Amino acid sequence: MRKTFLILAIIFTVVSVIFSALPLDTLALAPIGLALLFIFIAFKKSTIEERKLPKRLFIIAYICGLVVVGKTFLVKDEVAVDTKFEQEKIETKQEAKKDLEELEGLE
Repeated sequence: MRKTFLILAIIFTVVSVIFSALPLDTLALAPIGLALLFIFIAFKKSTIEERKLPKRLFIIAYICGLVVVGKTFLVKDEVAVDTKFEQEKIETKQEAKKDLEELEGLE
């Protein structure tokens, strides 16, 4: 039974690392929570000598949780207006109109 929980803990820890690196916001907390649950169960079912791996997995899952929470609350998503691009777009439209007027004037 311990091996089953340990395998599930490893799988969910790997998924947690992947999800915390991707921009999934708080959706990444689901595999982190499951990883912590399976790690806790594997830790409780282990003897004192067998607790090294669950401890390391716990540290990894905990760091992933901190990263996700930090990205959620500390990083502000802002949309910046590119005024230079907008100005170039307007100038391009004006030039295109002038070119069309010149072409119509030649006919």
